[in-house]
Amino acid sequence: MNRIVSVVVGLLILFMIASSTLFVVDQRQFAVVYSLGEIKEVITEPGLKFKLPPPLQNVVFLDRRVQTLDSADPRAIFTAEKKSIVIDWLVKWRIVDSRQFIRNSGPSMRNLESRLSPIVQAALNEEVTKRTVRAVLATEREKVMLDVRKRLEEEAKQFGIEIVDVRVKRVDFSASITESVYNRMKSERARVANELRSTGAAEGEKIKADADKQLVIITAEAYRDAQKIMGEGDAKASALYADAFGRDPQFAQFFRSLDAYQRSFQNKSDVMVLDPSSQFFSTMRNGGPGAPAAAPKK
Repeated sequence: MNRIVSVVVGLLILFMIASSTLFVVDQRQFAVVYSLGEIKEVITEPGLKFKLPPPLQNVVFLDRRVQTLDSADPRAIFTAEKKSIVIDWLVKWRIVDSRQFIRNSGPSMRNLESRLSPIVQAALNEEVTKRTVRAVLATEREKVMLDVRKRLEEEAKQFGIEIVDVRVKRVDFSASITESVYNRMKSERARVANELRSTGAAEGEKIKADADKQLVIITAEAYRDAQKIMGEGDAKASALYADAFGRDPQFAQFFRSLDAYQRSFQNKSDVMVLDPSSQFFSTMRNGGPGAPAAAPKK
């Protein structure tokens, strides 16, 4: 029984020793083998690997994929025209020299990022201060990113990394500049609106004046044409009257008397005080032009 226990214990010890000496390298990782605190070997090929058991040798794994460093706390940068802007950026990088990376930053990625962020910010400061806001936003945006990348490539060698890409994600004015820009934009829009209102009012007055002018012209022409037509009608009527009255003077006198009566007695409330024997009532006394002549008084 004791022999069996001893065999089992021995097998467990052998298994533990074997498990501590074997490790697997993933294709997405570097394996750095330490021997008594010093880097003995960097394994880049994936597969099952062998090392001495601790504490003789230890293994540290590093991610060989492309990493992203974002601007955690972007700071204001002054442009060539002394305007303050805040740039939100990102840097793509990856490890190419594991030994150099560990010597400078240790096995932690956070150590590298905390040291690389100020370098990126300084490179941006140098490039942005030479350019205007318009250049940073539009005309030279790509060149700014390219120049920053070139500056970082030299700095990155000491860290054992490679700069894959540099991108400017967003550019904003600082709070004070943003407020002044908004106020200026508001004033500009108000000026344009007032100008449009003034132009519209002027055009409205012009259209109204033209309409009034056309109204006066049309009214004058209509009155002229009406007077002309009335004059022609009156002339024709006068000619007809003259012709008719010339043919029969008695009828003419009778017609004029009837017209005088009509004009004199237009309303029932009209009152006239006249001598019945006056000439005004001669037509009523004698009748129409076809009536027999009154007998002479004896």
